[in-house]
Amino acid sequence: MRLISFLVTLVLCISPAIAMTQASIQAPPDVKAPPADAKKTPSGLAYKVIKKGTGSKHPAATDSVTVHYTGWTTDGKMFDSSVARNMPATFPLNGVIAGWTEGLQLMVESEKTRFWIPQNLAYKGQRPPLGMLVFDVELIKIQ
Repeated sequence: MRLISFLVTLVLCISPAIAMTQASIQAPPDVKAPPADAKKTPSGLAYKVIKKGTGSKHPAATDSVTVHYTGWTTDGKMFDSSVARNMPATFPLNGVIAGWTEGLQLMVESEKTRFWIPQNLAYKGQRPPLGMLVFDVELIKIQ
């Protein structure tokens, strides 16, 4: 019983801290649409390098990558963030939305890029969030 009480107390103490961290990541000013200086691929993916990387290798679609990211809808609502959790994500690049698979192949290690991902390269209306999504992604490591 003490263990359960301790765990409940711990969750109640930690949850507000996590919520505060997530709330503190504000949407970028260009969240509604890509700026004029953003590059655009033939598929419709728009991107802008925020911080140049130090690496020279680009990941292949079959590589796994470790990243930090934050995602917003175009109305400025953050819907996910590894940064807020302070926990980078590792995944196979061919196991995520098409916009990420395409976009991360343009990056090198230690680079931070903002992506404007159209719905057809995101969740395709199959589940929220719907519409264009905006992500800030930092490529930490290519495996």
